[in-house]
Amino acid sequence: MIYARTVWLHLRKDLQLEWRSREAVAGMLFFTLLIAVVFAMAFDPTGYPTLARQMSGGLLWVGLLFAATTSLNISWERERRNQVLDAHRMSAAPASALFLGKAFANLIFVLFVEAVLAPVFVVFYNLHPLGEIKWLWLILPLGTWAIVVNGTFFAALGLRSRNRALMLPVILFPISIPALLGVTQATTGVITGEFEPQMWIRLIFGFDVIFTTACILLFDTVLNAE
Repeated sequence: MIYARTVWLHLRKDLQLEWRSREAVAGMLFFTLLIAVVFAMAFDPTGYPTLARQMSGGLLWVGLLFAATTSLNISWERERRNQVLDAHRMSAAPASALFLGKAFANLIFVLFVEAVLAPVFVVFYNLHPLGEIKWLWLILPLGTWAIVVNGTFFAALGLRSRNRALMLPVILFPISIPALLGVTQATTGVITGEFEPQMWIRLIFGFDVIFTTACILLFDTVLNAE
């Protein structure tokens, strides 16, 4: 119970900070909406409905992956101000509670962006999913967690680097390739109705379990590293 309360306190703090500034969510929304508009203008989705269905899943997740890096860096920049991280190191609270609280906060931010972005994609790309939409309720949170759990960890890992803004995508993008492949294929399968996404969902779930466990176990070392 104490551990869960510590996670909740970190999560609530990040939610309150974002509510006051709205810098992370606003940045992600602008970036992903820009991608949606630019690619919708590059070709005529109404004239090529099959191509639009095949492309929309990949465009959605690539846009979210790039946009999420801005939120992930911002979340740790807040902790660096006024030596807040030093206070975390000296406290008796487990380091993994800080990590999970921040990862859950980033998950909420990205899911909010997805909720806003989904209707935009439906309108711009004239999407009428041919598969079972119920799978998206599983694909979206699993795929988003795959991005934010690793992104939160590697953003913390790069805090002491001068080029931390560049370091995060350099590490995160290659690590996220299996998850990105899985969510793209699963989303495309639902939109096109050409195949069932269960195999790709199992891949994403396995990715989440492995990397969440590794990040929790290693975060104490990352936080207290000199």
